Amino acid sequence: MRPSKLSLTAGYGALILISCMFIIPFVWLIRSSLMNLSQIFTMPPEWIPKPFQWGNFHKALTVLPFDVFFKNTLIIVVTVLVGTVITSSIGAFGFSRIPWKGRDAVFAVLMTSMMLPAAVTMIPSFLGWQMMGFYDTLYPLIVPAYFGGGIFNIFLLRQFYLTIPRDFDEAAYVDGANYWQIYTRIIFPLSRSAIIVVALFSFLASWNDFMGPLIYLKSDKWFTLALGLQMFQGTYTAQWDLLMAASATVVLPCVIVFLAGQRYFLEGITLTGLKG
Repeated sequence: MRPSKLSLTAGYGALILISCMFIIPFVWLIRSSLMNLSQIFTMPPEWIPKPFQWGNFHKALTVLPFDVFFKNTLIIVVTVLVGTVITSSIGAFGFSRIPWKGRDAVFAVLMTSMMLPAAVTMIPSFLGWQMMGFYDTLYPLIVPAYFGGGIFNIFLLRQFYLTIPRDFDEAAYVDGANYWQIYTRIIFPLSRSAIIVVALFSFLASWNDFMGPLIYLKSDKWFTLALGLQMFQGTYTAQWDLLMAASATVVLPCVIVFLAGQRYFLEGITLTGLKG
């Protein structure tokens, strides 16, 4: 039964309204970053800067060493993304395509660990890294990605791998392929959409991570953009034009990356069986 025009109109209207609720704050951020302080809070609000204050970005990014913060953030994001994609995909392959005793029980235990709040493991993790001498370094923020890359990522990729017909594996076994060859030549190339979803999740989580750097980093030379933005906010609280410019600089890469990968994101979420 096809939906009526009234229901379609109501549905699209609701979607447009919800979209505006999310878009307007972002538009306000961008327009405020291009205005001087006197223009931001004028009533009625002005949506187009007159003139455009492009110098806000230069001022905001030079009062603090944002180049250092960006370099540290980029190092964390790239290394964590690589580690997450590699280790989570290998783990998911082991849980979905390789039969071994106790596999389902181990996977069930791993899934239950997702219900464990991060606050419970925060202090033990900090003490462990401190005892190993890695406090105030980037290692606590990078190394965990190379030991599974997160239970959710393993679960998501496992669900996708289960949808790939096992006929490919059997044909490869007949040709003399081993598990590693099946993973690298068949499963991984066929999982582009799911891999991109995991990469997007990893990028957004690492780029926006605030609690991790706040716990493990002490020196300014290791600060990330999230900590740098918090430092900027504490120092230049009243200068909203500069604060908005700094915030826009931190937010824009996330928006660009998501827009570039949204097609693969939607496709990957659908194929992994996580849609509602």
